Amino acid sequence: QVQLVESGGGLVQAGGSLRLSCAASGRTFSNYNMGWFRQASGKEREFVTSIRWSGDRIYYADSVKGRFTISRDNAKNTVSLQMNSVKPEDTAVYYCAARNNYGDLRSLGDVGWWGQGTQVTVSS
Repeated sequence: QVQLVESGGGLVQAGGSLRLSCAASGRTFSNYNMGWFRQASGKEREFVTSIRWSGDRIYYADSVKGRFTISRDNAKNTVSLQMNSVKPEDTAVYYCAARNNYGDLRSLGDVGWWGQGTQVTVSS
């Protein structure tokens, strides 16, 4: 079992920056591929970005490519999402996600564990 706790959400103006963090506990963090999904009000949850356990492969949704950066620190059991040049359409609940390292983390069906989510609101 893996427990995931997000932090860092809040209100930010369009064009600004925000950094989300996810702390993992329960098992060997370095064995897991980690990622972020988001769900806007009235919409389906969608993939944002993911990083492999080794950090050697990273994926981004086209909508955030060039603006968001995912990173992980296996020594601290954390994964972070740096959000730059945010837009009102980035407003959503952001969820930290994890899966074992047998495959990539790129869709809802890949997720083994979810965090509780953190709200990000971008004002125009």
